[in-house]
Amino acid sequence: MANIIDGKTVAQKFKNKLKDEVNSLNGHGVKPGLAVVLVGDSPASLIYVRAKTKACEEIGINSFQYTLHKNITQKELLRQISELNNDSKVHGILVQLPLPDHLDEELILEAISPEKDADGFHPVNIGRLVVGKPLFQPCTPLGIMKLLEDTGIDLSGKEAVVVGRSNIVGKPIALMLLQKNATVTICHSRTLNLREKIEKADVVIAAIGKPNMIKGEWIKQGAVVIDVGINRLDNGRLIGDVEFDGASQRASFITPVPGGVGPMTIAMLMYNTVEAAKRLLRSQESGVRNK
Repeated sequence: MANIIDGKTVAQKFKNKLKDEVNSLNGHGVKPGLAVVLVGDSPASLIYVRAKTKACEEIGINSFQYTLHKNITQKELLRQISELNNDSKVHGILVQLPLPDHLDEELILEAISPEKDADGFHPVNIGRLVVGKPLFQPCTPLGIMKLLEDTGIDLSGKEAVVVGRSNIVGKPIALMLLQKNATVTICHSRTLNLREKIEKADVVIAAIGKPNMIKGEWIKQGAVVIDVGINRLDNGRLIGDVEFDGASQRASFITPVPGGVGPMTIAMLMYNTVEAAKRLLRSQESGVRNK
């Protein structure tokens, strides 16, 4: 029977550490600030934003929320982002996705200053991740790596299979696993013989968005399973992309849904915001010394 990777517990350890770092920054006259831009009134997005605001309050981060009308023009939204880029009280900026169809999501994300990119989605930050010199890393993949680290598993030489190729999870987590010397296979909706790929995996990262797509019997004995999927059934129950009951009989470690990866995503958003504030402080102190 697998050990359950409790994302809530691991996330809380990170948040406790971040509280100490925020207190230290306060001592230098710096109060980390996160600006969240929400366009429209999507119920799911509102829930996410509330959770992020609550985490900011817990850690001691200033939370600035901008709720904009769903029909806002691209020019107006870009103007709002420009103002936040130039606001010294704001260290991290997050634009809640998805955006309404009339807005160019790629253009909006590129408008965020790479130094304030709390989500880690800016092309500059993704490029730095590719060459192994990350500035800010995407929150969900970074949270996954911290969960793997918490299990104590040495990823070097392990066969890791990532199911999903999104820019938000699949591609970045593959890069992060490579940097830990894992041998990585990326699978997706067009992959042939998916079962065969997963049966060989020491580590399975499921981020495909299809309930119970990965069957428990496919999991290699002793493998580590990280389930990123959050799928709501007709009865309201949340389940992942992996058939949990079967997989938990074979895996050595497995994340539950909910309560696995989700809490870590928000904790890593807080982490990136605090890191941005620390970088700014170091830059300011270096500037003073060099005068």
